Amino acid sequence: ILMVAGYDRYVQIARCFRDEDLRADRQPEFTQIDLEMAFVEQEDILSMVDGLVAAMVKAARGEDYPLPLPRYSHHEVMERYGTDKPDLRFGMEIREISDLVQDSEFGVFKNTVAGGGHVRGLCIEGGAERYSRRILDNDLKNLVGEYGAKGLAYFKVTDGKLDSSIAKFFNAEQQQAIIERMEASDGDLLVYVADSWKVSCAALAALRNYLGRDLKLYDPQTIQCHWVLEFPLVTWNADENRWDAEHHPFCAVHPDDVGHFESDPGQIRAQSYDLVCNGYEAASGSIRIHDPAIQQKIFDLLNIKSEEAEKRFGFLLNALRYGAPPHGGIALGLDRWVMLFAGCDNIRDVIAFPKTQKAGDLMLEAPSEVSPTQLRDLHIKLDVKS
Repeated sequence: ILMVAGYDRYVQIARCFRDEDLRADRQPEFTQIDLEMAFVEQEDILSMVDGLVAAMVKAARGEDYPLPLPRYSHHEVMERYGTDKPDLRFGMEIREISDLVQDSEFGVFKNTVAGGGHVRGLCIEGGAERYSRRILDNDLKNLVGEYGAKGLAYFKVTDGKLDSSIAKFFNAEQQQAIIERMEASDGDLLVYVADSWKVSCAALAALRNYLGRDLKLYDPQTIQCHWVLEFPLVTWNADENRWDAEHHPFCAVHPDDVGHFESDPGQIRAQSYDLVCNGYEAASGSIRIHDPAIQQKIFDLLNIKSEEAEKRFGFLLNALRYGAPPHGGIALGLDRWVMLFAGCDNIRDVIAFPKTQKAGDLMLEAPSEVSPTQLRDLHIKLDVKS
């Protein structure tokens, strides 16, 4: 609205409330530094924030941060790391071996690939001695199981061959191909998840993060930032048989993908971008839609009827009809940046009077009962069944 009104840029420090599941890097109330600009393209915002990150690191750590920040597509990080927020302070990339095992005698792998699933895994350098069978069959298997994986297959690499109870199901050629694909050496441990793309991503990303910490593969005080670009505009919600917006329904469409609205909406990329630092989303933004026709296409795709769109977003649609400039922005999570610079693992460590994991305020004993007077003033009537 401000862009339509003629403002070319603005900055706001916004106090936000978000009703979502609470993790170590989240609080229900948090602070954002919100930057919005007119007549900009994605490159303008990325370059500006690159400089801001370097200035912050210099002020907080006294270090010169190398620029430009690395950039990766959403597809690339999901393929290599299983998450759109990869911690790149260490390597250990996910490798797919589906094509190498589809004709093996190991039914779990063979049947997974035949059913359209994936066999993907990690190479743990020197892991053969570090992780016993008991740890693999219990701790690590349970870890990936929390993310939907049905099991964890593993091999040790010994004398240039695979060594495990299931190695007999793979011929010499298949074993050598797996070792080469994983870039493994004697003494390494190979671990695999055979499941859907979504499950394999989530399970292996969690396992990778655990291994990075457990093996001390990085300096916890290091700051590593990079961009993740080209998120999908929409994702298919199989449970409700509809398309959902990946970020929000106002992201501009990648100019090369406008033709996919009718043919293949899942291939449409959004002009959205996340700044990831040490495995946390430190900032997020997008170029916004300024063409009402494109906005209507997205509403149609999301099955938002015209009446509902006018009721919920009429103020915005009217503004776009008057003519809006190309514009975009980004919001940085202030509390999360403080957590990162302080070298903490939990955002509650840098917030005065933080909320608990259940969003409770221990000092004020909130949430608490609402008095009848407060309900009356707000014109709220409770129908509580005894």
